[in-house]
Amino acid sequence: MPHAPVPNQHNFDALAEPHRHELQVHCYRMLGSFQEAEDLVQETFLRAWKRLDTYERRAPFRAWLYKIATNACLDTLKQRRRRGLPTTSYPPADPDKPFAPPTNEFLWLEPYPDSLMAGLTPNPEARYAAQESVRLAFLIALQALPPRQRAALILRDVLDWRAKEVAVALDTTVSAVNSALNRARTTLAQHYQTGDSFHIQPEDTSTRKLLDEYVHRWETADISGLVSLLKQDAAFAMPPSPSWYQGRAAIGQFLSGILPPVQWRLRPCRANNQPAFGLYQFDPANGHFRPFAVQVLSLSGEQISAVTTFLYPTLFAAFGLPDKVGDSAL
Repeated sequence: MPHAPVPNQHNFDALAEPHRHELQVHCYRMLGSFQEAEDLVQETFLRAWKRLDTYERRAPFRAWLYKIATNACLDTLKQRRRRGLPTTSYPPADPDKPFAPPTNEFLWLEPYPDSLMAGLTPNPEARYAAQESVRLAFLIALQALPPRQRAALILRDVLDWRAKEVAVALDTTVSAVNSALNRARTTLAQHYQTGDSFHIQPEDTSTRKLLDEYVHRWETADISGLVSLLKQDAAFAMPPSPSWYQGRAAIGQFLSGILPPVQWRLRPCRANNQPAFGLYQFDPANGHFRPFAVQVLSLSGEQISAVTTFLYPTLFAAFGLPDKVGDSAL
């Protein structure tokens, strides 16, 4: 069996690039930010390039890149606060009060395009499936973990690395890894229940009908019809604003102030292994719809349990969404 090629300045790009997407997903799980994950992969490749002479072939090149990426993420996490969503950082807002402007008091989670996860090798023996480990509920729970515990849990329970491999990646001992992992699992269980939070929602007729109705009722400003698609205790958040609303009545009252005055269009996409839409707002100045937000829906059976509207129009390109649409384009 031929030996794997030794990385050098001539073949580095050819050996590193095939791992870009999986490293980006790994950094996203660690950081909760799509944009930071992109930056950290570039930082990982730069660090690896500079340290090629330190690479020892006792470990696969892929594992060496993961070690560098993990430690680059840990360096970043030393310098900033953990990320979250308004639903985890603030109490529900009063729809009778003004909508709060964006705040920098917290850093916010960002959505991740499903298209960038295509082709990732699943780990059937892992405690958490690849699809589950990028869903918003799981990402929120990860943020409750200290950085090194987060790294240990991701490497062990998501990527299915052996404890010895995790110890090498984190420059620590196996006993320290097992201790961190036990603490991480205990904390995660307090914030996340697999059975309650994860099930693969099939793209069956009822699901497709629910999503089609959601689009139609949003675009026609049918607030009562839109609210009827929600669970009674559904949540509606719009980061980076801290305001979020819980329950049909509060959500309906809030939507009544933003839907009728403006025309909207939705374009389907996928984010965090969940249904998502690019939300476009009509711009009367130029007669077309412009990017406004990426909406990620959480489904529970045949109802919508949460709508997270990420007010980050700069992410549209990453989701393959056009920078504008005409009235007839959707």
